[in-house]
Formats: sequence, C-alpha cells, structure tokens
Amino acid sequence: MAAKSPPFSLRLDASLYALIASEAQRTRRSKASVLESLADEALRARRFPGIAFRGSDWNRRPWIIGTALDVWEVVDALRDFGTPERLLAESDLTETQLHVAVAYYEEFREEIDSAIAENRRSLEELHREYPTIDVLAAR
Repeated sequence: MAAKSPPFSLRLDASLYALIASEAQRTRRSKASVLESLADEALRARRFPGIAFRGSDWNRRPWIIGTALDVWEVVDALRDFGTPERLLAESDLTETQLHVAVAYYEEFREEIDSAIAENRRSLEELHREYPTIDVLAAR
C-alpha cells in the first residue's frame, strides 16, 4: 500500500458532495476512498489523453479510447507482434493509440504486467483455483 499524505480538508459544492456520498454508499466505501479513486483516474486520463477507465469498482482498468482494447491488451499484442510497425500494419490501432498505450505502460508498468500475467494463467491453474469452471470450445 502506498504511503498516505498528511490529511487536508476540502469543501465541495453540495451537489458534488451528494454524488460522492451516493457513490460511497453504493460501493460500500468511504467518501474519501471514492474521491481518491476518482481523482486518480481523472489525473491519469488527463496525463495520458486517449486513456479512459472501465470495469467494476474493484477492478477498474485503463483502456484505449476508440478501441475495445485495454492497455494491457495492446502491450501484450505489441510483445506478440514483436515490433510497433508490425502491430500497426496488422491491426486497426493508430500510431497515436499505440503511443499512449506504451506511454501509460512505461508509467504504470507493474499494474499492466500484473494484468498480462493474470490473463496468461494456464487453464490448469484456473481450474485448481475454480474447480467448477468448464471450458467451452468455440467453433
């Protein structure tokens, strides 16, 4: 867990406070936790134009606007394709989209590497963890 800053007080517009309080109640988190996660996402999106966030409250993840791809999927594809040129030639990604994914990865490497590792878990490992799951074959 990252070290916390010293506390500070903050006054919000009443309507914004109500929205944050409602989100805190819905997600069963503190108002401070909700505000911290919203600020983190907003600052990341501002620093990396073209990145947005999606997913459940407990599993928010960055994705590339204009695609259906999470950042980890773009980085994983880049590794599989070997070069940016090949990935761009064989996908619908633009240079700008690839650039923002790589820039985000360089800043948040551990987060993206963790998502890639999670996706690459073997079926045997998943079955040990979740013994009741079945694998369906696509035709």
